[in-house]
Amino acid sequence: MTTAQKGIIDLCIKNGDCSIADFSKGLSVSVPTVTKLVSELIADGYLTDKGKVGTSGGRRPNTFGLNPDAGYFVGVDIARQHFHIAIADFRGTLKFFIQDISFVLEANADSFRTICKKIKEVVVGSDISWSKVLGIGISLSGRVNPEKGFSLSYFVSDDIPLKDIFQRELGAPVSIENDSRAMTYGEYMQSGSDSDPDMLFINLSWGLGMGMILDGNLYYGKSGFSGEFGHFPLLDNNIMCRCGKIGCLETGASGSALTKWIVGRLKEGRRSSLSNIYKENGEITLQNVLDAVEDEDVLAIEGIGSIGETLGRGIAGLINIFNPGLVVIGGRLIVGKDYLMLPIRTAINKFSLSKVSADTRIRFSRLGRSAAAIGDCLLSRSKYLTQL
Repeated sequence: MTTAQKGIIDLCIKNGDCSIADFSKGLSVSVPTVTKLVSELIADGYLTDKGKVGTSGGRRPNTFGLNPDAGYFVGVDIARQHFHIAIADFRGTLKFFIQDISFVLEANADSFRTICKKIKEVVVGSDISWSKVLGIGISLSGRVNPEKGFSLSYFVSDDIPLKDIFQRELGAPVSIENDSRAMTYGEYMQSGSDSDPDMLFINLSWGLGMGMILDGNLYYGKSGFSGEFGHFPLLDNNIMCRCGKIGCLETGASGSALTKWIVGRLKEGRRSSLSNIYKENGEITLQNVLDAVEDEDVLAIEGIGSIGETLGRGIAGLINIFNPGLVVIGGRLIVGKDYLMLPIRTAINKFSLSKVSADTRIRFSRLGRSAAAIGDCLLSRSKYLTQL
């Protein structure tokens, strides 16, 4: 595929259906040349003629768009005890989303082979022919280097990148990504007119991660490990983080921090709907806490507010550094809604520079739990088009 043909597809991805004149203007290529390129892309099955479109006057031009039947992309968001699968057509339209498929992930080749078998079963069970799968994007938590295909959190071999294990078992092009960056890309690509070329995405789940869209592109950093927001040494709490450092932001603003905060208050004798669960089991899960927040348990609401205040202070620092147009907060804890957002906004107003934060919009993710899997699909499409 030529650079100009890829440019036509890119315009369709960004703008939807376009006319010959739109392509010509967007690529600075003559109309006859564009007409020839479009005909070739239709013949190859990548574009389809959408017919005439109404105008304010004169001849109605034909518009052309991506052919949804050109193929499918599969996105797989893997957590430790479950995974989600999204399937998107060539236009990027979500066709299927299946969440919370039970699976216990272990850092060995057999575990990854088993999950590959499950992925194939789910896709074929969705009436998608495996031969029509053009690419598979897989996201995992922790440190992932997409370029080299290694995951430091799920290490299997010095010699064989994790991506290669997936690719060999699935028999299709595979890319791997950090879950927060996949969520970022999915949210950015699906935001439409609400997107911003300078966007930060905060993944507030068991841990705390971040993805960055800078000048319209996903930012990776020098070694591919950007976005370790949770390990910013912001807090003077003398709590050791799972990374081995002291005072990481994640120790005060994450699902693990929330659960630990609740347990501490229950040990002090605070009353809560969680008291009986803790008394019977000797522990509580993050899901127990989130359910209590939705049920308006006072202690759980107080806990989510504490998390929001600490997180807001961290986001204020990011705003002062990056001056982003949009900050999106996603992850499991957004079920806290206003109980979470109000203290976040209060802390941002308190700690950010007003001139810097004045034009920054802050909102929750609109894709929710499907964000990473959708991002995986769209990243896989991007990699597929790059390699044509």
